[in-house]
Amino acid sequence: MNQADPNANSKNILVLGAGELGMPVLRNLARRAKTVAGAKISVLLRNSAVESSEPAKQQDIAEIRSLGIEIVLGDLVNSSIDELALVFARYDTVIGCVGYAAGINTPMKLARAALQSGIPRYFPWQFGVDFDVIGRGGPQDIFDAQLDVRELLRSQNQMEWVIISTGMFMSYLFEPEFGVVDLQKDVVHALGSLDTAVTLTTPDDIGALTAEVMFAQPRIRNEIVYLAGDTVTYGEVADKLEAGLNRSFTRSIWTVQYLLDELARDSQNMMSKYRAAFAQGRGMAWDKSGTFNQIHGIPVTDVSSWINANLASRSSNDGL
Repeated sequence: MNQADPNANSKNILVLGAGELGMPVLRNLARRAKTVAGAKISVLLRNSAVESSEPAKQQDIAEIRSLGIEIVLGDLVNSSIDELALVFARYDTVIGCVGYAAGINTPMKLARAALQSGIPRYFPWQFGVDFDVIGRGGPQDIFDAQLDVRELLRSQNQMEWVIISTGMFMSYLFEPEFGVVDLQKDVVHALGSLDTAVTLTTPDDIGALTAEVMFAQPRIRNEIVYLAGDTVTYGEVADKLEAGLNRSFTRSIWTVQYLLDELARDSQNMMSKYRAAFAQGRGMAWDKSGTFNQIHGIPVTDVSSWINANLASRSSNDGL
Protein backbone atom coordinates (compact mmCIF):
# COMPACT_ATOMS: atom_id res chain seq x y z
CA MET A 1 0.00 0.00 0.00
CA ASN A 2 1.39 3.34 -1.07
CA GLN A 3 0.53 6.02 1.47
CA ALA A 4 1.14 8.70 -1.16
CA ASP A 5 -1.86 7.38 -3.09
CA PRO A 6 -4.99 8.06 -1.02
CA ASN A 7 -6.87 5.25 -2.75
CA ALA A 8 -4.17 2.60 -2.83
CA ASN A 9 -5.42 -0.79 -1.68
CA SER A 10 -4.12 -2.80 1.23
CA LYS A 11 -2.20 -5.61 -0.45
CA ASN A 12 0.02 -7.36 2.08
CA ILE A 13 -2.40 -8.17 4.89
CA LEU A 14 -1.76 -9.99 8.17
CA VAL A 15 -4.70 -11.33 10.20
CA LEU A 16 -4.11 -12.06 13.88
CA GLY A 17 -5.92 -15.24 14.85
CA ALA A 18 -8.22 -17.76 13.17
CA GLY A 19 -11.02 -18.30 15.64
CA GLU A 20 -14.76 -17.59 15.54
CA LEU A 21 -14.21 -14.27 13.75
CA GLY A 22 -10.74 -14.83 12.27
CA MET A 23 -11.84 -17.69 10.00
CA PRO A 24 -14.71 -15.75 8.35
CA VAL A 25 -12.41 -12.75 7.92
CA LEU A 26 -9.74 -14.94 6.30
CA ARG A 27 -12.21 -16.65 3.96
CA ASN A 28 -13.61 -13.37 2.72
CA LEU A 29 -10.27 -11.58 2.44
CA ALA A 30 -8.96 -14.49 0.36
CA ARG A 31 -12.05 -14.27 -1.87
CA ARG A 32 -11.80 -10.48 -2.33
CA ALA A 33 -8.00 -10.55 -2.74
CA LYS A 34 -8.47 -12.42 -6.01
CA THR A 35 -9.91 -9.22 -7.46
CA VAL A 36 -6.99 -7.03 -6.31
CA ALA A 37 -3.74 -7.37 -8.24
CA GLY A 38 -0.84 -8.39 -5.99
CA ALA A 39 -2.93 -8.83 -2.83
CA LYS A 40 -1.66 -11.44 -0.37
CA ILE A 41 -3.21 -12.68 2.88
CA SER A 42 -1.27 -14.13 5.85
CA VAL A 43 -2.39 -15.25 9.31
CA LEU A 44 -0.43 -15.30 12.55
CA LEU A 45 -1.03 -18.42 14.64
CA ARG A 46 0.60 -20.11 17.62
CA ASN A 47 2.64 -23.18 16.77
CA SER A 48 0.41 -25.18 19.14
CA ALA A 49 -2.63 -24.29 17.02
CA VAL A 50 -0.92 -25.34 13.79
CA GLU A 51 0.30 -28.61 15.29
CA SER A 52 -2.94 -29.37 17.19
CA SER A 53 -4.42 -32.83 16.83
CA GLU A 54 -7.96 -31.55 17.43
CA PRO A 55 -10.08 -32.34 14.35
CA ALA A 56 -11.65 -28.84 14.29
CA LYS A 57 -8.23 -27.16 14.42
CA GLN A 58 -6.86 -29.51 11.74
CA GLN A 59 -9.85 -28.68 9.54
CA ASP A 60 -9.25 -24.94 9.95
CA ILE A 61 -5.54 -25.27 9.15
CA ALA A 62 -6.34 -27.33 6.04
CA GLU A 63 -8.86 -24.72 4.91
CA ILE A 64 -6.41 -21.86 5.49
CA ARG A 65 -3.81 -23.60 3.36
CA SER A 66 -6.36 -24.43 0.64
CA LEU A 67 -7.23 -20.71 0.44
CA GLY A 68 -3.60 -19.90 -0.34
CA ILE A 69 -3.12 -18.03 2.94
CA GLU A 70 0.39 -18.04 4.39
CA ILE A 71 0.68 -19.17 8.03
CA VAL A 72 3.09 -17.14 10.15
CA LEU A 73 4.06 -18.56 13.53
CA GLY A 74 3.90 -16.23 16.52
CA ASP A 75 2.56 -15.74 20.03
CA LEU A 76 0.60 -12.57 20.71
CA VAL A 77 0.46 -13.17 24.45
CA ASN A 78 4.05 -14.11 25.20
CA SER A 79 5.90 -12.05 22.60
CA SER A 80 7.10 -8.56 23.51
CA ILE A 81 5.94 -5.40 21.76
CA ASP A 82 9.35 -5.19 20.06
CA GLU A 83 9.08 -8.77 18.80
CA LEU A 84 5.56 -8.25 17.49
CA ALA A 85 6.52 -4.97 15.83
CA LEU A 86 9.22 -6.77 13.83
CA VAL A 87 6.63 -9.25 12.55
CA PHE A 88 4.01 -6.60 11.78
CA ALA A 89 6.55 -4.48 9.88
CA ARG A 90 6.57 -7.01 7.03
CA TYR A 91 2.97 -6.06 6.13
CA ASP A 92 1.05 -2.96 5.10
CA THR A 93 -2.12 -3.84 7.03
CA VAL A 94 -2.76 -5.78 10.23
CA ILE A 95 -6.23 -6.93 11.38
CA GLY A 96 -6.73 -8.03 14.99
CA CYS A 97 -9.08 -11.01 15.32
CA VAL A 98 -7.94 -12.59 18.59
CA GLY A 99 -10.73 -11.35 20.85
CA TYR A 100 -10.69 -11.02 24.63
CA ALA A 101 -9.48 -14.54 25.33
CA ALA A 102 -5.93 -13.26 24.87
CA GLY A 103 -6.32 -11.06 27.97
CA ILE A 104 -7.44 -7.56 28.87
CA ASN A 105 -4.00 -6.03 28.18
CA THR A 106 -3.48 -7.61 24.76
CA PRO A 107 -5.47 -5.07 22.66
CA MET A 108 -3.24 -2.21 23.86
CA LYS A 109 -0.09 -4.32 23.43
CA LEU A 110 -1.03 -5.07 19.82
CA ALA A 111 -1.89 -1.42 19.10
CA ARG A 112 1.49 -0.30 20.44
CA ALA A 113 3.24 -2.97 18.38
CA ALA A 114 1.36 -1.87 15.27
CA LEU A 115 2.30 1.75 15.86
CA GLN A 116 5.94 0.89 16.52
CA SER A 117 6.12 -1.31 13.42
CA GLY A 118 5.46 1.61 11.08
CA ILE A 119 2.68 -0.18 9.18
CA PRO A 120 0.41 2.14 7.19
CA ARG A 121 -2.95 0.70 8.34
CA TYR A 122 -4.37 -1.10 11.39
CA PHE A 123 -7.74 -2.69 12.17
CA PRO A 124 -7.78 -3.28 15.94
CA TRP A 125 -9.92 -5.85 17.73
CA GLN A 126 -12.89 -3.54 18.30
CA PHE A 127 -15.51 -5.78 16.70
CA GLY A 128 -18.20 -5.07 19.24
CA VAL A 129 -20.17 -2.26 20.81
CA ASP A 130 -19.76 1.53 20.75
CA PHE A 131 -17.22 2.09 23.54
CA ASP A 132 -17.26 5.88 23.07
CA VAL A 133 -20.97 6.07 23.86
CA ILE A 134 -20.68 3.61 26.75
CA GLY A 135 -17.92 5.65 28.38
CA ARG A 136 -15.65 4.69 31.26
CA GLY A 137 -16.30 3.11 34.63
CA GLY A 138 -19.05 0.70 33.62
CA PRO A 139 -19.52 -2.88 34.81
CA GLN A 140 -17.30 -4.37 32.05
CA ASP A 141 -13.69 -3.23 32.58
CA ILE A 142 -12.65 -4.63 29.19
CA PHE A 143 -14.58 -1.75 27.62
CA ASP A 144 -12.31 0.76 29.38
CA ALA A 145 -9.27 -1.05 27.94
CA GLN A 146 -10.79 -0.68 24.47
CA LEU A 147 -11.23 3.05 25.04
CA ASP A 148 -7.53 3.23 25.91
CA VAL A 149 -6.75 1.75 22.47
CA ARG A 150 -9.00 4.29 20.76
CA GLU A 151 -7.30 7.15 22.57
CA LEU A 152 -3.88 5.89 21.48
CA LEU A 153 -4.95 5.56 17.85
CA ARG A 154 -6.55 9.00 17.79
CA SER A 155 -3.51 10.62 19.41
CA GLN A 156 -1.22 9.87 16.46
CA ASN A 157 -1.20 10.48 12.70
CA GLN A 158 1.48 8.15 11.39
CA MET A 159 -0.77 5.09 11.08
CA GLU A 160 -4.26 4.92 9.64
CA TRP A 161 -6.82 2.96 11.63
CA VAL A 162 -10.26 1.54 10.95
CA ILE A 163 -12.59 0.41 13.74
CA ILE A 164 -15.50 -1.88 12.83
CA SER A 165 -18.42 -1.78 15.26
CA THR A 166 -20.64 -4.84 14.95
CA GLY A 167 -22.66 -5.04 18.15
CA MET A 168 -22.86 -8.45 19.80
CA PHE A 169 -22.11 -11.62 17.83
CA MET A 170 -25.63 -12.83 17.04
CA SER A 171 -25.09 -16.38 18.30
CA TYR A 172 -23.87 -15.03 21.65
CA LEU A 173 -27.35 -13.73 22.47
CA PHE A 174 -28.62 -17.32 22.39
CA GLU A 175 -25.75 -18.90 24.36
CA PRO A 176 -27.13 -20.72 27.42
CA GLU A 177 -24.27 -19.37 29.54
CA PHE A 178 -25.20 -15.77 28.69
CA GLY A 179 -28.63 -16.45 30.11
CA VAL A 180 -30.79 -14.13 28.01
CA VAL A 181 -32.54 -16.88 26.03
CA ASP A 182 -33.45 -20.04 27.96
CA LEU A 183 -34.66 -22.51 25.35
CA GLN A 184 -35.17 -25.25 27.95
CA LYS A 185 -37.69 -23.19 29.92
CA ASP A 186 -38.88 -20.99 27.03
CA VAL A 187 -37.96 -17.76 28.80
CA VAL A 188 -36.36 -14.55 27.54
CA HIS A 189 -34.58 -12.64 30.31
CA ALA A 190 -34.55 -9.04 29.08
CA LEU A 191 -31.44 -7.11 30.14
CA GLY A 192 -32.59 -3.84 31.71
CA SER A 193 -36.07 -3.85 30.19
CA LEU A 194 -38.05 -5.36 27.34
CA ASP A 195 -37.43 -2.13 25.40
CA THR A 196 -33.62 -2.22 25.78
CA ALA A 197 -32.12 -2.67 22.31
CA VAL A 198 -29.07 -4.55 21.08
CA THR A 199 -27.34 -4.68 17.68
CA LEU A 200 -26.42 -8.17 16.50
CA THR A 201 -24.28 -9.38 13.59
CA THR A 202 -23.10 -12.89 12.67
CA PRO A 203 -19.34 -13.55 12.42
CA ASP A 204 -19.85 -14.70 8.81
CA ASP A 205 -21.41 -11.35 7.93
CA ILE A 206 -18.69 -9.48 9.83
CA GLY A 207 -16.07 -11.40 7.84
CA ALA A 208 -17.69 -10.54 4.50
CA LEU A 209 -18.21 -6.89 5.43
CA THR A 210 -14.69 -6.51 6.85
CA ALA A 211 -13.32 -7.61 3.47
CA GLU A 212 -15.53 -5.02 1.75
CA VAL A 213 -14.39 -2.29 4.15
CA MET A 214 -10.76 -3.32 3.66
CA PHE A 215 -10.87 -2.96 -0.12
CA ALA A 216 -13.44 -0.12 -0.32
CA GLN A 217 -12.72 2.77 -2.67
CA PRO A 218 -12.06 5.50 -1.78
CA ARG A 219 -10.01 3.96 1.03
CA ILE A 220 -11.61 4.14 4.47
CA ARG A 221 -9.28 5.68 7.03
CA ASN A 222 -9.42 6.89 10.63
CA GLU A 223 -13.08 6.06 10.86
CA ILE A 224 -15.52 3.94 12.86
CA VAL A 225 -17.57 1.82 10.47
CA TYR A 226 -20.89 0.54 11.81
CA LEU A 227 -22.37 -2.80 10.78
CA ALA A 228 -25.64 -4.43 11.84
CA GLY A 229 -27.24 -7.73 11.00
CA ASP A 230 -30.22 -6.63 13.08
CA THR A 231 -31.12 -4.21 15.84
CA VAL A 232 -33.83 -5.50 18.16
CA THR A 233 -35.23 -5.03 21.64
CA TYR A 234 -35.31 -7.98 24.02
CA GLY A 235 -39.10 -7.92 23.73
CA GLU A 236 -38.76 -8.29 19.96
CA VAL A 237 -36.37 -11.21 20.47
CA ALA A 238 -39.13 -13.00 22.40
CA ASP A 239 -41.63 -12.19 19.64
CA LYS A 240 -39.30 -13.55 16.97
CA LEU A 241 -38.61 -16.72 18.96
CA GLU A 242 -42.35 -17.34 19.29
CA ALA A 243 -42.89 -16.80 15.56
CA GLY A 244 -39.90 -18.91 14.52
CA LEU A 245 -40.35 -21.80 16.94
CA ASN A 246 -44.15 -21.72 17.09
CA ARG A 247 -44.34 -21.79 20.88
CA SER A 248 -44.81 -19.28 23.68
CA PHE A 249 -41.99 -17.61 25.57
CA THR A 250 -42.24 -16.03 29.01
CA ARG A 251 -40.76 -12.53 29.27
CA SER A 252 -38.72 -11.86 32.40
CA ILE A 253 -36.89 -8.61 33.17
CA TRP A 254 -33.46 -8.55 34.80
CA THR A 255 -33.22 -4.92 35.91
CA VAL A 256 -29.96 -3.00 35.95
CA GLN A 257 -29.98 -3.04 39.75
CA TYR A 258 -30.59 -6.78 39.89
CA LEU A 259 -27.66 -7.40 37.54
CA LEU A 260 -25.36 -4.99 39.42
CA ASP A 261 -26.21 -6.80 42.65
CA GLU A 262 -25.46 -10.12 40.96
CA LEU A 263 -22.10 -8.74 39.82
CA ALA A 264 -21.30 -7.43 43.30
CA ARG A 265 -21.65 -10.97 44.66
CA ASP A 266 -19.09 -12.25 42.13
CA SER A 267 -17.14 -9.25 40.87
CA GLN A 268 -14.90 -11.21 38.49
CA ASN A 269 -17.66 -13.12 36.74
CA MET A 270 -17.31 -12.28 33.05
CA MET A 271 -20.92 -13.09 32.15
CA SER A 272 -22.20 -10.94 35.00
CA LYS A 273 -20.05 -8.05 33.74
CA TYR A 274 -21.46 -8.37 30.23
CA ARG A 275 -25.08 -8.73 31.37
CA ALA A 276 -24.87 -5.64 33.61
CA ALA A 277 -23.19 -3.61 30.86
CA PHE A 278 -25.70 -4.55 28.15
CA ALA A 279 -28.60 -3.88 30.51
CA GLN A 280 -27.58 -0.22 30.72
CA GLY A 281 -28.27 0.07 27.02
CA ARG A 282 -25.79 2.84 26.13
CA GLY A 283 -23.74 2.16 23.01
CA MET A 284 -25.20 -1.32 22.54
CA ALA A 285 -27.46 -0.56 19.57
CA TRP A 286 -27.70 1.64 16.47
CA ASP A 287 -30.11 2.01 13.61
CA LYS A 288 -29.45 -0.27 10.64
CA SER A 289 -30.18 2.59 8.22
CA GLY A 290 -26.77 4.23 8.75
CA THR A 291 -24.69 1.07 8.60
CA PHE A 292 -22.11 0.18 5.96
CA ASN A 293 -24.09 -2.89 4.88
CA GLN A 294 -27.36 -0.95 4.53
CA ILE A 295 -25.77 1.97 2.67
CA HIS A 296 -24.08 -0.41 0.20
CA GLY A 297 -27.04 -2.78 -0.12
CA ILE A 298 -25.13 -5.81 1.18
CA PRO A 299 -27.48 -8.55 2.48
CA VAL A 300 -26.98 -9.76 6.06
CA THR A 301 -28.59 -12.26 8.41
CA ASP A 302 -31.33 -10.88 10.66
CA VAL A 303 -32.54 -12.44 13.92
CA SER A 304 -35.56 -14.18 12.40
CA SER A 305 -33.38 -15.79 9.73
CA TRP A 306 -30.84 -16.87 12.35
CA ILE A 307 -33.54 -18.45 14.51
CA ASN A 308 -34.94 -20.26 11.49
CA ALA A 309 -31.54 -21.58 10.41
CA ASN A 310 -30.14 -22.48 13.83
CA LEU A 311 -33.04 -23.14 16.18
CA ALA A 312 -36.18 -23.96 14.21
CA SER A 313 -34.50 -26.74 12.25
CA ARG A 314 -33.05 -28.16 15.45
CA SER A 315 -36.47 -28.10 17.13
CA SER A 316 -38.09 -29.96 14.26
CA ASN A 317 -35.28 -32.52 14.20
CA ASP A 318 -35.72 -33.05 17.94
CA GLY A 319 -39.43 -33.55 17.48
CA LEU A 320 -40.24 -30.55 19.64
